[in-house]
Amino acid sequence: MVSVARHRLSPAETGPALRALRAWTPPDAPSGSLHPGDVGWLLRRDDATVFLWTDARADTQASAQAGGVTTTAVPVAVGFLDGPVLRVTAAPNADLGALAADVEDLLVPGNDATDGLPVPGWEPDTEEPWLVFSWTPEPVSSRAVQVTESDTADRALVHRAAFTGSTLTADHWRTMKKSPAGHLAVETLVRTPAGEPAAAATGWFGGAGRCGLLEPVGTHADHRGHGYGRDAVRGACAALADRGASAVAVLTPAGNEAAAALYRSAGFTVVRENLDWTRPSGV
Repeated sequence: MVSVARHRLSPAETGPALRALRAWTPPDAPSGSLHPGDVGWLLRRDDATVFLWTDARADTQASAQAGGVTTTAVPVAVGFLDGPVLRVTAAPNADLGALAADVEDLLVPGNDATDGLPVPGWEPDTEEPWLVFSWTPEPVSSRAVQVTESDTADRALVHRAAFTGSTLTADHWRTMKKSPAGHLAVETLVRTPAGEPAAAATGWFGGAGRCGLLEPVGTHADHRGHGYGRDAVRGACAALADRGASAVAVLTPAGNEAAAALYRSAGFTVVRENLDWTRPSGV
């Protein structure tokens, strides 16, 4: 079994993790849990923590840098805790057994699921699969406009109105945009004819010839049913395609029928289902 070393990264230190995820992003919907955009969205929080796993044997041969990751370290996985779920994307041909053994101390009771990393003795959650949608670039007509600094408060407002319990602020958005992932984001906003913010989407660039990601997408609760969400999605997809994305992916729980209908109406098709791994009772 390969030995791995785990590094705990602050938001400012996430450059190596983002570069690794971009290198592992395929032309179509990624099969791993994390896209660079998932980390980008996490970095709206000042206290965000990202884990980078590297090949420990290679690390011992590299010159050490105090308090950080060596420039010659070989990344093998990237992950973070998303509430009770440990989300991980591993490099192609990574030793998943070594990773699973290393994360045991992260998977304390309460952290009862993993996304992208099978854990020995745990079970696939077949009751709530995730639908993986993919969009292929095509000509787009949309009412969406690119978000500018003057739109930031309205962009945050749409998110709070779309997701019950959200506390997102314009300052959170600025923090994300200033992060090492900020340059990967494209953001669209759709307004009503009266100028009210109605829907928004954030897209994430994975690199030229690689798949982009939508995360998050939301329609204001007062403005649903008018096609605003579809326009926000298609505007973000078009912006990613203009930057060179080969496709755009988005994930939603299979039980979220409204979201699935939105993505289908925007031209997405389901390419597969992903299952989380969950801790059995008593384990």
